[in-house]
Parts: sequence; structure tokens; C-alpha cells
Amino acid sequence: MGAPRPAEAVPVRSFRLTPGRIGTEQLGADLLNESKQPRKPISRAQIERVVSRAVGGVGLIFALQTYPGMLDQLDSLKPGLGIALTVLIFGMLGLAILATVLKRFIRVTSGLFAVVYLAALIAWPAMLNTPDGVLDGKPWLWYLCTVATSCAAVSFPLWWAMAYTLLAPLAYGIVRVLPAGGGAEPMLGFLDAFYAILLGQVVLIIITMLRQATAAVDTAQTNALTTYAAAVRQHATEVERVQVDSIVHDSVLAALLSAAAASTPKGAELASTMAKDAITRLNEAGSNPAGDDSMVSFARLKDDIRVIANRFDEPIEFIDCEAEDLNLPAYAAEALVSATSQAIVNSVQHAGVAGDPVARSVRVNSNLLGGCTIEIADSGVGFDPAAVPSERLGLRISIRERVATAGGVVQVRSGPGRGTSILIEWPLGENGGDR
Repeated sequence: MGAPRPAEAVPVRSFRLTPGRIGTEQLGADLLNESKQPRKPISRAQIERVVSRAVGGVGLIFALQTYPGMLDQLDSLKPGLGIALTVLIFGMLGLAILATVLKRFIRVTSGLFAVVYLAALIAWPAMLNTPDGVLDGKPWLWYLCTVATSCAAVSFPLWWAMAYTLLAPLAYGIVRVLPAGGGAEPMLGFLDAFYAILLGQVVLIIITMLRQATAAVDTAQTNALTTYAAAVRQHATEVERVQVDSIVHDSVLAALLSAAAASTPKGAELASTMAKDAITRLNEAGSNPAGDDSMVSFARLKDDIRVIANRFDEPIEFIDCEAEDLNLPAYAAEALVSATSQAIVNSVQHAGVAGDPVARSVRVNSNLLGGCTIEIADSGVGFDPAAVPSERLGLRISIRERVATAGGVVQVRSGPGRGTSILIEWPLGENGGDR
């Protein structure tokens, strides 16, 4: 089992971009900023506007329909009271319609119109001024009964709205059978009241169902935003953990081992240099630089890997291919170079036994996904990947998880006496995962 040259025992690379930080910024920085104060779902507000404008439109149509009847019956009311009633009813209805256009004070104006209308129904017999005390035809307030119950459905709480849709039609039915209301037959008054109740209840049911449905949508949207924001925060925590674990294993632990084994001034100097590099990487990991979308050429990636392979005394065959148009994000290139470096170090340290030669190779290829594959292979003693202790961070943290955070996958093929092959694939292929 060979060893690296003393002067370059453990190469330390200091990139300004880390997989964890870049991955976090690219996948969820905007969402994290917005998730602190999530946007309020607008579906309930939309349905309220649609319903109120629909009621306002119906109110305008019924007001136009009512206006001729109101003019015909104006002389049947007491002087002054008829004009006051007309101005009050049509004025409040106009305000309610205007509020739906301006999208302000909709509930207030609709509720006021509903209250004024009910009061006008109750006061109608006292306002009649005919010689025989009998009104010819229906009171013109009848045409606005559906508008009043719809305004109540928009403005009042559910139980109050239900009570109103019963009370207002019943009040009209009573007025209708009185001489001041045209002296209709009781059955006709009942049918008019029942029709108004039925129509008011249908409108109330529709509005209530729409509100409940949109409330459920709002709740689902809010829960989805909260869950997604939590997932992004968890992802950020995970990639930072992988990054720090990798730094600890690659730099800090290597520096400590070098310092423990230093028995010469040259060895002490090497340990000091490695310690400084480790501190630099930890400081860079603790900073929060802006995202960098720069790209690294495939040729640059191959050169970096070739430099690492050439630092060892053991011969390592380097096999590559040409792909001039291929470029990788800087964070992915760093992850691939670091993982490849760790795989080579593992092979040099563990693949051979004393006196037995070991063939080692590094093969770099492009793939059809616009990425690349890197295979580090040796003919050494091999090992059982499932038997690697969890405290050994080289394969799990420095290789597997580092590549995974950059969007790739690592496949390990090895067995006792069969050598080892570590295939790094980026980006993750269709059949991703360890096979």
C-alpha cells in the first residue's frame, strides 16, 4: 500500500462556492425569503368579490325594474314619506352597488340596505295614503326582496343571514294580505313569501358553499406554503451539514492526523500548512457569499482531476474523452473534484497490501444528459460496502452525500478480493441510485 509524497500528502482545495450553499440558494432562496411572511391566499377574497359584484349587478337590474312601479305608487304614500322612502331605499342600494365596484365597505353598505329594506316593509302600512286604505297591486318593495336577502347573505353571519331570509319574506307576506299591501288572498301572500324564502335560501346556500370551499383551499394553500418552506429550510440544514462534515473529514481530520504523525521539521511544516488551509475552508463555510452562477469547462474539470491523480507515487492511469462544448456549474465541479480526490485517497490508502502491485485508473467521460461520469477503479483487495462502519466518513460523507447535494449519484461496486470501482455520475441519470 503506497503513500502520497510528503510535500503533497493531502491536497487541499479552497473553492469559494460550496455545494450546500449553492444548492440552497438556487433551489429555495426566494422561497425562504417569502416564507417568513407568506403571501395570504387570495381565493377567498376573489370569491367574495365575485359574489358581491353578482349581487350588485342583480341589484341594479331589479332597481331598474322597480323604478316604474315606484313612480306609479308614489302618490299612494303620504306626502314627504314616499319621497323619503324612495330616496332612502334607492340611495342605500346605490351605495351598496358602488361599494362592489370600489371593493370597499361592501359588507357595511349591504347590511345597511338589508336593515333599511326590512324597516321599510314593516312601516309600509303606516305610510299608505289612499281614500279607502287599499293599495292597487303589489307594493313596489316586492321587487327588491330578493336583493335584500342576497345582501344579507353577503353581509351577515350565517345564522343571522338565515334568520333574515325567513323574516323579510314573511314580513312581506303579511303586508301583502293587508289592504295596504293590495289585499291579496292569504294563499297568494303565502306563495309570494314562500317564493322569496326559497330564492333567498338558495342564494345563501350557494354563497355559503363557495365560502367554505374557498376557505378549505386557503387552508390547503397556507399549509402547503408552510410545509414547502420547512422542507427548504430542512434541505438547507442538510446540505450545510454535509458540507461541514466533508470539511471536517477532508481538511480538519487530515490536518490533525498529519500533526500527530509529524516527527520532523518538514512534517511539522506540512501539518501547519494543512491546519491553515482547514481554518480557511471553515471560515469560507461560515460566510454567506452571494450566489455564483459561473460555469466550469469540462477541460478544466479534467485538468483538476489529472493534477490530483499525478500527486501520488503510485501510478494511476488517466483516461478521458473530448467534450469541448460541455460546461458544469462551479458547485457541481467542486463536488466532483472533491469526491474524486477522496476516492483516489481511499484507493491509495486501503486498496493494496505490502508487496502486491495494484492497478489504478481514473476514467472521465461525458454523457448524454449534458453531464459527465467519473470512474475510479483499482484491482486491490476490495471490501464489502455494506460493512463499512457508520463512523467512517470518507465514503458516506465525502463522496456519496457530497455528490448527492450537487445533483449526482455514486455507485460503488466492490467485494473482498475483487477490487473496487466507484462511479460518479452527474447529473442524476434516469436509473439513479446505487445499483
